[in-house]
Amino acid sequence: MNVIKRSGEEVVFDRAKIENAIAKANKATDGEPMKDEEIQKIAQNVEDTCLKRNRSLSVEEIQDLVEKEIMMAGYYGLAHNYITYRYKRALIRKSNSTDQQIMSLLERNNEEVKQENSNKNPLVNSVQRDYMAGEVSKDITKRFLLPEDIVEAHEKGIIHFHDSDYFAQHMHNCCLVNLEDMLQNGTVISDTMIEKPHSFSTACNIATQIIAQVASSQYGGQTITLSHIAPFVEVSRQKARKEVRDEFLEAGLELDEEKINEIAEMRVKSEIKKGVQTIQYQVITLMTTNGQAPFVTVFMYLNEVKEGRLRDDLALIIEEMLKQRIEGVKNEKGVYITPAFPKLIYVLQEDNIHKGSKYYHLTELAAKCTAKRMVPDYISEKMMKELKVDQNGNGQCYPCMGCRSFLTPYIDENGQPKYYGRFNQGVVTINLVDVACSSKGDEDAFWKIMDERLALCKKALMIRHDRLMGTPSDVAPILWQNGALARLNKGETIDKLLFNGYSTISLGYAGLYECVYYMKHVALTKKEGTEFGLKVMQYLNEACAKWKKEEHMDFSIYGTPMESTTYKFSKCLQDRFGIIEGVTDKNYITNSYHIHVSEEINAFDKLTFEAQFQKLSPGGAISYVEVPNMTNNIPAVLALMEHIYEHIMYAELNTKSDYCQECGYDGEIKIVEDEHHKLVWECPNCHNRDQEKMNVARRTCGYIGTQFWNQGRTQEIKERVLHL
Repeated sequence: MNVIKRSGEEVVFDRAKIENAIAKANKATDGEPMKDEEIQKIAQNVEDTCLKRNRSLSVEEIQDLVEKEIMMAGYYGLAHNYITYRYKRALIRKSNSTDQQIMSLLERNNEEVKQENSNKNPLVNSVQRDYMAGEVSKDITKRFLLPEDIVEAHEKGIIHFHDSDYFAQHMHNCCLVNLEDMLQNGTVISDTMIEKPHSFSTACNIATQIIAQVASSQYGGQTITLSHIAPFVEVSRQKARKEVRDEFLEAGLELDEEKINEIAEMRVKSEIKKGVQTIQYQVITLMTTNGQAPFVTVFMYLNEVKEGRLRDDLALIIEEMLKQRIEGVKNEKGVYITPAFPKLIYVLQEDNIHKGSKYYHLTELAAKCTAKRMVPDYISEKMMKELKVDQNGNGQCYPCMGCRSFLTPYIDENGQPKYYGRFNQGVVTINLVDVACSSKGDEDAFWKIMDERLALCKKALMIRHDRLMGTPSDVAPILWQNGALARLNKGETIDKLLFNGYSTISLGYAGLYECVYYMKHVALTKKEGTEFGLKVMQYLNEACAKWKKEEHMDFSIYGTPMESTTYKFSKCLQDRFGIIEGVTDKNYITNSYHIHVSEEINAFDKLTFEAQFQKLSPGGAISYVEVPNMTNNIPAVLALMEHIYEHIMYAELNTKSDYCQECGYDGEIKIVEDEHHKLVWECPNCHNRDQEKMNVARRTCGYIGTQFWNQGRTQEIKERVLHL
């Protein structure tokens, strides 16, 4: 069993340290001293409790347990001395709270940081630099920028104030990049004028540069759509025809237009291949200022362009994008593996979902890609247009901004729907499990506490909003001045983009499953559980609607993609309420409205069931099904895709895609428990446990992670059951 020190370093648990600490406090206590055997018993009780948690506890958590045991033994004077000693030591540490964290990070032994982001390698200098800046930002945020009640609620796991490591700067969360404006009308990158490209390959190259610049100017995900680069295929086509015609003339050949067009088309397809390769490899290999590849999503939606040549060209790009993703990218051993980014989204629509439809070949290719590489994810045009209805009464279909964050429908000043060039201001998440446990099962108390927690969330969200108010466009010219999000003047603030639905701000939620189980003693999938779960979701929506009227901003319910937060919330719940079976007995809580990962249910029923909750999560949500290796069962993948089209707006299939660099095993890398009761990854073939010598890809929060996960998320991955 291990312990996480205050610096973040993970060390082996030593019971003697507990005994020594109690003994020192014991000597300084008047009255009858505690006997040695009693001290040993307390230390043993604490160790037993730690073992039951099945994770590495922090020093603070262990000290809390020691205090509790001393009090239960009736030695109140001793407990007072022990608490006083802790308080004095805390004051000394608080005088400079970031030093230990940063030093352990630099020495590469900060276990918490190592597991914070599954797509960041904490050994790399650029990542360490970002984490160092993050530690300073969190310290400033905690001590100066946030009021005490928000800090306290965040630290207790009552709410989560997301991305405090970036909050000191005036930065927003995620966006849909207006690539069309930037490519068609030109842009500026690093003070250099970039004019409208004269070929498809140049458009792809410029797009990757824009992606890198945008990623360095915000902290969340961004999305581009292939429809914005599709018009440049025709530019290259006309250019190729002219070149071929000139070559025919130069060679003295007869001008055969059919032959000229045929050769030109071959060159265009070759250029599409190279252009798509540029996007894929540039996105994977680019390193942004936050020390990771850009968190970018590529949207593939045929109906986003007019029918005819343009749509067919878009189909060619989508086809190439899928083919290259199926192939994967080579790791350092030269073996093709699954990359984390770019994330792909494929829209299911009438002319690609049915066998025999015009673009069904793309859907078959998408199915093969999903079976091999876990992407693309799927949006149902049919279901989305039912759920995303604009002010004109028209259903809209558009992408999410990262792994699941959706904008609200918006009509611009010209009466036209607008999505690209919009963004999200930030997120604050409410811990629904904490609301339930705090109510002790009393439903009247539950709604009263819910109101109190929602008031905290609104206060925290308005702090996020106020932090962006007054921000000059000069802080990120690529975003605010050069077209990615707007074309504001130098010195102009972004204030007008923060109101009336142009941007959104998100109320996240987590742990609906455990919340329902605690309150109703049944699973979310049971009738009584479903009814209460839907009631909770509706209550959150009503709160956001009320805030929208009050503040003239689009507050939206968001199914938080918890990566590290799931573990933090779980630890806080265990500390405050102990171990409650089915509620706090895991080292994670369930993402958003999802059915618990261990619940047996078939894939089709899961998607149908969760669709009713996805409807009530308009600010973002995604459902998934866990499936085995599907490369030899593509018809089953296609059947699931058709079910998605008919029943749910946004969904994905989770497969496995691993490789052991020690022995060449390319099956599923397993999760096992080591001698310290810690969950570790192990090759079932050669028993390699060195994470540096294996490639593991898992979807954890709507996106794929490849740098491993904290103990809470690892347990959640281990306990997933197959739905097919």
